[in-house]
Amino acid sequence: MSLLYDRDGNRKYLTVAERTAWLAATESMPDEVNTLCRVLAYTGARLSEVLALTPRRIDTHARLIMIECLKKRRQGVFRAVPIPQELIAVLERVHGVAAARKDPNRAQERLWKWCRTTAWSRVKACMEVAGISGSQASPKGLRHAFAVAALQSGVPINFVRKWLGHSRLSTTEIYADAVGDEEQAIADRLWRTF
Repeated sequence: MSLLYDRDGNRKYLTVAERTAWLAATESMPDEVNTLCRVLAYTGARLSEVLALTPRRIDTHARLIMIECLKKRRQGVFRAVPIPQELIAVLERVHGVAAARKDPNRAQERLWKWCRTTAWSRVKACMEVAGISGSQASPKGLRHAFAVAALQSGVPINFVRKWLGHSRLSTTEIYADAVGDEEQAIADRLWRTF
């Protein structure tokens, strides 16, 4: 089975327009829901990986989030994912990351103390507010959307592989198979050469 389509052929990733609508919908949510949703969207991390984040794993100066790869067979495998300054600012405003990093106790506390099910339902609620339904309306749909958008924006595939925490490049290459508006945009570039 494809990572990008379900058994009925439905897309499992958000398009650029859907992701934009979803991010706009997160603005109407409580601050902690908004920050969780933004970290998911801007890192392509798995929900459980985001829920494990602590202030210590956010480097505000380098604008990186250090994500522990939870699907690896051993603990302590991290990947650095760059994030925009606007996300750093929101994380600072809501979670006080800089001050928390200086406090040995707070530096180790999770930013979101929810269980995976609660976090999943909050992401799903944002999807409903944005009017998004179907296979793509999930945290995994955001991960897939991140990968598709990164590749279509011209990010080298080896960076996308690293940011997603894939062991093999062949896993990341699956995201180059996106169709719909994304494939049409690529085809439009071809048609201009005729």
